[in-house]
Amino acid sequence: MNRRKFIETSGAAAGAAVLGGVNASLQDKPSTKAMKQPGASKIKIGLYSITYGGVWYEGPALTFDELCKQAKEFGFDGVELDNKRPMGCPLDLDKRKRDEMKNSLQKYGLEIPAVAANNDFSSPVPEHRECQLLMVSETAKLAKDLGAKFVRLFAAWPGVPIHEGVGTYDLTRGSEFYTFQRQFPFATRLDRYNFVKDCLREAAKMGEENGVVMVLQNHAPLIRGWRDTMDLVKEVNSPWLKICLDLPIFENLDKGYVANAVHTIDKLQVHSHFGGEYYRDANGTIKPRVLDYYAGGMIPDYDHYIGLMREIGYNGYFTFELCHPVLNEDHTRAGIEFVHEQARLAREYMGNIVNGRT
Repeated sequence: MNRRKFIETSGAAAGAAVLGGVNASLQDKPSTKAMKQPGASKIKIGLYSITYGGVWYEGPALTFDELCKQAKEFGFDGVELDNKRPMGCPLDLDKRKRDEMKNSLQKYGLEIPAVAANNDFSSPVPEHRECQLLMVSETAKLAKDLGAKFVRLFAAWPGVPIHEGVGTYDLTRGSEFYTFQRQFPFATRLDRYNFVKDCLREAAKMGEENGVVMVLQNHAPLIRGWRDTMDLVKEVNSPWLKICLDLPIFENLDKGYVANAVHTIDKLQVHSHFGGEYYRDANGTIKPRVLDYYAGGMIPDYDHYIGLMREIGYNGYFTFELCHPVLNEDHTRAGIEFVHEQARLAREYMGNIVNGRT
């Protein structure tokens, strides 16, 4: 078993479970091939702070200023902030620290498109949901103070446990023992869907109060795909709740299916991410690695996806996130130099696509 299979076999299992739950009747007919239309939209490339949060690699997290410095060095247009410690937790950031963060953004000429809330609105326990709503409220205030347009929300984020000093998905995703359904066996999926919807209504009001838009990501486990994401947003029916549509976590990567999703969601899509790992081949071309636990073991067709985003006139960020444990070939934990290499390669890879050089 090589290191890429070893890192997160449970992630592949979770992806397979999502794919297995897709209703065959929802398969869509392919549309015409996306055309590149330079100038039709403005797509910027960002760096998500989870990449340097000290979770996935051997070594400490960067400070926010250090994150901004790396982002500028690698050519990113902005940074998306995770609301986790040690870099972005609202509990730790008084006015002085928030002003320092704004100064770092200004110093390096960067934008901050979004702050991520890492929330779970799906618990049947009211106290759990109320704690999550309070955290989202504080995150909205932080986003406002930093000048971010969006707060990115999950429906039911399972969290990232820390094991031996490094984050892992093994304990919260895809294991036979721990599953989303077993978390609260006395609650039905519809119960939890409605808990999420009620919380999203409250979150949208928090966004309105702070002048920031809440953005729901198409992320499992409660959400089974882009249609669930759209249904929740449509049912909340607030201009302060939009969609973050991420290609790698699509339940189906068929071009026609993806095209139908992007065109149907259309202007509701205001944010997006890409991830994975990259390498430079013998000819100097940057290519994505095939990872069992990422995008169902497939390589997402980002060129096609960017074309679709241009078709809908998307003006926003495509943000890189390294969001899995990283290992060397001998299964030892990789250090921050590995992360630097990945961020640098990812920026160049996506820059080539966005600028039509592929």
